[in-house]
Amino acid sequence: MMAHRYLALGDSYTIGEGVAEPGRWPVQLAALLRARGIAIGSPEIVAQTGWTTDELADAMDAAEPPLAGPYDLVSLLIGVNNQYRRRPLEEYAAQFAGLLDRAVVLADDAPGRVLVVAIPDWSVTPFADGDDRGRRAIAAAIDAFNAVNRAAAERA
Repeated sequence: MMAHRYLALGDSYTIGEGVAEPGRWPVQLAALLRARGIAIGSPEIVAQTGWTTDELADAMDAAEPPLAGPYDLVSLLIGVNNQYRRRPLEEYAAQFAGLLDRAVVLADDAPGRVLVVAIPDWSVTPFADGDDRGRRAIAAAIDAFNAVNRAAAERA
């Protein structure tokens, strides 16, 4: 039996900034699925620390080799850098919807094979101490970005 293909799209949370490869959540997810009897290969990861939605889209366009579906599973976790850089929520909503549409196409037009992952709330980390917005404002902004993700996922 051929292993199912898995594509993980995102940013530092997907690539696992500061953790060894086995600690990356897409790698852990694939291992968990294999432990449950699902033949899935190692994730193909298109992610980089600092990426925003438009930067991920550009990287998908420039991927070598080009991204070619169908993938049996596609995960999408992107947006923390849009929020961190104070980019407009409306811009994020439009760009995220475009990325989600692309993820669905890569999943052979099967939206049920796309996993949208919420943006982790970095307001609870020590990194937030140095941000002039304050923890409550950061958390509220992350909640708003995640509401966009949820709405787009439900529409898909």
